Amino acid sequence: MPRIAVDALGGDHAPDEIVAGAVLAAADGIDVLLVGPASLETRGLPLRVAADVIEMADKPAEAVRARPDSSLVSAVRAVAEGEADAVVSAGNTGAVLAAGLLHLRRLPGVLRPAIAVPIPARLRVSVLLDAGANADARPEHLLQFAHMGAVFSEEILDVANPEVRLLSIGEEDEKGNALVVEAHALLRAADLNFAGNAESRDLLRGAADVVVADGFTGNIALKLLEGTIMELLDVFREEVTATTAGKLGGLLVRPAARRLRARFDPEIHGGAYLLGLRGLAVIAHGNSRARAVANAIRLAARGVDHGVVERLAERIPARVGV
Repeated sequence: MPRIAVDALGGDHAPDEIVAGAVLAAADGIDVLLVGPASLETRGLPLRVAADVIEMADKPAEAVRARPDSSLVSAVRAVAEGEADAVVSAGNTGAVLAAGLLHLRRLPGVLRPAIAVPIPARLRVSVLLDAGANADARPEHLLQFAHMGAVFSEEILDVANPEVRLLSIGEEDEKGNALVVEAHALLRAADLNFAGNAESRDLLRGAADVVVADGFTGNIALKLLEGTIMELLDVFREEVTATTAGKLGGLLVRPAARRLRARFDPEIHGGAYLLGLRGLAVIAHGNSRARAVANAIRLAARGVDHGVVERLAERIPARVGV
């Protein structure tokens, strides 16, 4: 069973909810290694001692270098040193990326790592990347994100010849800012099943097997989707319980409503893979509670079992001509 290093001090509800989530995942048989201070109540789980912490407001690169004994950096180092097979953190996303670049390093041929988020769309699962690792990107970076997403879709989601689209403000080839237009030309010329642009309104329908964006745009799109879904579900529940007739009808639709929430609830998926490094990292939501943390750990374990890093290492160099 894979051993997953968990940053016990990362996230808005650390350490209590992080430890509780780790205990839930460990109950499934996953080998969980908590990383935090010696005083941490681990509830029986093994501990790698790290006395310091990186806060959400800290500048990522500076904090990673200044605090090598922080729980986040130590958890990443556990993977680099072979003590763990993957790392999970709900902490500062930029710091996870910076620590990964410093201690795990990029895979051959990868210019920039990307956050890949599987979106459980209605018609098919879509992989959205980059979902926040790179606020600024160049056209060649988006091309590489497309290649990484295609390999991920093929190898992990078992999609043959995945369809790739570029997130833009219109489906026409000429639509978009300079970055999108230039990236579109590169994608069109690449050895990819590129089907053109996609609009954000189609993301929950299943716009493509792989949807590519710069990290700024991708992160906004992802959080808008998550917020909209949760607000709609909450409003639906409020309306159903507002009247006696609604409550009676709610009994009939409750199973379907629960299935819908389970399908789209961000806590069900737990986190996202940081692709392009020589070790596996999963970034959980900063506001993760125990259930989301447990699912992020399970996601990391599945990534290890499926050999995400190894398969990308095999496929990416040939894809990008290294």
